[in-house]
Amino acid sequence: MEIQQRFAEARSWLIDLQRNICTALNAIDQQEQFVADAWERNADYSGITCTIKNGRVFEKGGVNFSCISGKSLPHVALAHKTYLKNHSGTLPFSVCGLSLVLHPLNPYVPTVHMNIRFFIAFPENHAPVWWFGGGYDLTPCYGFVADCQHWHQTIKTVCDGLSADAYHRYKTWCDQYFHLPHRKEQRGIGGFFFDELHNSSFEQCFAFFKATGESFLTAYLPIVRKRMTRTYGARQRAFQAMRRGRYVEFNLLYDRGTKFGIESGGRAESILVSMPPQAHWHYQWIPEPESEEARLTTYFLQPRDWLALSSISA
Repeated sequence: MEIQQRFAEARSWLIDLQRNICTALNAIDQQEQFVADAWERNADYSGITCTIKNGRVFEKGGVNFSCISGKSLPHVALAHKTYLKNHSGTLPFSVCGLSLVLHPLNPYVPTVHMNIRFFIAFPENHAPVWWFGGGYDLTPCYGFVADCQHWHQTIKTVCDGLSADAYHRYKTWCDQYFHLPHRKEQRGIGGFFFDELHNSSFEQCFAFFKATGESFLTAYLPIVRKRMTRTYGARQRAFQAMRRGRYVEFNLLYDRGTKFGIESGGRAESILVSMPPQAHWHYQWIPEPESEEARLTTYFLQPRDWLALSSISA
């Protein structure tokens, strides 16, 4: 199959996935619906940005498809790719992807992020190089072991379809990536993260790519349904706003997707739709000992083998 045909196939599938995810999230929220904004800057920059705000369940969210081509692959996209780093000169590329972030209203429903993408680079005097990347991660304000185990079991099932060691490798990669060094804490309870997926056949890699996207709703919606009606008050909302501040810090300081979007000249409105609707910063905030808020950082925001725990708590 020609490389452009493969790109078109991935592009079409991503648009279908975006539609399916928005339809499912609309059914959960009911009060508000995702609004689609199809945009095109020129032949090299286009996409569909779907957003929701002030919903019954989702205070703000974006499910965004984009398709970008350029004459020089941004430096941030070359990380770990030794087979491209050695290429001299500019490196033309094309990429299509789907990125979503959901900020729920109820502090007991976790924020969630997914990004999946298909790249093609065109080295001079060399055959095109393609690869897949992506994954998803969960960022709760209030932790529940049962949610963590369901989340990671869903991911392990997907990863086992690729190889016996994929879950361990991609979970570890996610834990290492979604870390705030200046805070010395994880962003959330992790998930999985992969890049440079190209060593197998295109069909095998594409199948794992699709399994990743299609499993997202299986991983997330049961947690939403379980927590969305839980009672909360001003204390929980204040803590949520503080934790959202940490989310902003990661996205602006470390997130490769944000950096790639900016460096590639992407559409600012779509890139920054991942920001929460409000966030607070407090000077030397310290939670009450033994509180739910304290347990988030002392227990849940620590890399751990969630599937090895012997019991599940509600």
